[in-house]
Amino acid sequence: MITEWIDQAAASRGDASYLEDAAGPGALTFAGLRQVTAGWARCLDRAGLAPGAAVALRLADPLGYATALVAIVGAGRVVVPLDPAAPGSELARMLAVARPQAIVCDPHGGPAAEDVPPGLTVLDPAAALAGTPVLGGNPAAPAGSGGIFLCTSGTTGTPKGILLRDDQIAHVAAAVARHHRLSPADRGYCCLPLFHINAEVVGLLATLAARACLVLDGKFSRRGFWPLIEENQITWINAVPAIITVLAMDPGGAERPGGRVRFIRSASAPLAPSALQRFEQAFGIPVVETYGMTEAASMITANPLDGPRKPGSVGLPAGAEVRVVPVSGADEAGRVQIRGRGVITQYAAGGPAGAIDPDGWLDTGDLGRFDEDGYLFLAGRTDDVINRGGEKIYPRQIEDFLLACDGVASAAVVAARDDVLGERPVAYVVPAGSWSPDKLEYALREACEAGLPRARRPSAFLVVDQMPLGPTGKIARRRLRELAATAPAQHTTGR
Repeated sequence: MITEWIDQAAASRGDASYLEDAAGPGALTFAGLRQVTAGWARCLDRAGLAPGAAVALRLADPLGYATALVAIVGAGRVVVPLDPAAPGSELARMLAVARPQAIVCDPHGGPAAEDVPPGLTVLDPAAALAGTPVLGGNPAAPAGSGGIFLCTSGTTGTPKGILLRDDQIAHVAAAVARHHRLSPADRGYCCLPLFHINAEVVGLLATLAARACLVLDGKFSRRGFWPLIEENQITWINAVPAIITVLAMDPGGAERPGGRVRFIRSASAPLAPSALQRFEQAFGIPVVETYGMTEAASMITANPLDGPRKPGSVGLPAGAEVRVVPVSGADEAGRVQIRGRGVITQYAAGGPAGAIDPDGWLDTGDLGRFDEDGYLFLAGRTDDVINRGGEKIYPRQIEDFLLACDGVASAAVVAARDDVLGERPVAYVVPAGSWSPDKLEYALREACEAGLPRARRPSAFLVVDQMPLGPTGKIARRRLRELAATAPAQHTTGR
């Protein structure tokens, strides 16, 4: 499927840009993509890597990384995307799960020799561009032989291997393009890590499906963001809540974008309704909140472009079946389960026992509920729920309240050990503006006493300069729980 998309795009829009580098003049046309794909097919054939073989990818340059990823999938192989900044120990852990036959890396600045397991073929990306240019179509690859293999540790730290076949990623990419109404006239912007499913399917492959253009950036920078968007004539932005929240924090000093941007897409973590509303009011750009996961090749639900878009909701099912299974003793949320053409039916390695039932329903590990219109509202992860003396407390309920308070730039609530109640909620907050830690802690304590039920009031407010974040902008809650376990006693309050 991806191979056909490449050939069709090259035939109809060969000279048009598919990928562009936000940091420089680098670009790749659809015709160039077809040529590079054919070059990778020849290179991998010469290396003895048959269609369906797993090839790890670790490149520093975003444009080179994206080009190689799409081309290798188009050449009928399975890409194993790796974090180019990961330490050797993490690299070895991922390679042990994926077990690729080769790795593509920079000849200079790539993984150290001791990081590459014995027997693993090392490929220079320049090798794919060597030889006579190919004018015709790509060498035929067996249908469904390509794909993406991702390793995710989730909240447990235990690696899980997830193989997404060519037809699965194509199905979801087409659904993303259809839902967001992407067309050849669109120019997207993506600064998200290319070794995660969001940038790969929502960014690279949905853009290919629409025969549109995607502008790649190595990282998000608040300074000069809107001029960059204007200069590159961006029509939609692929973002995470951290980016939207930062942009909404101080809109007064920002240069306003023109009217070209149709929407900004939020995924990978919960977006506080207060941040969504501040952003939309400040910039007049609709925020489309979505929900996805690696096991579903990214998008599961999404808010519609043309309302109603409900703050706090991740929207309606979009390309997958979704159900909420009640939990015994719970009155607010049930377990979110999914199945569909883009959802895996088994883990390639690791994975929790019983996560996928005989009918193909995958338990996401998330808790949520549907409203009367069928919109999904997530309450949090099953392992994030705080059990305070038998009462279940969902951190997001407290976090959304804190994020709506003055002086809070970011907030996260985790469980801390309690000798009497078992667990109690502890809040970590990042101050906004000139708020001092003492002043913010006092204001939040007063606000919670006035606006939250007693059980939901954090027993401690720990003011920090920044949250520990993962590569996609998710707050590293496991790290916060570890910190809460050693929090000084003077930060706590009475029960």
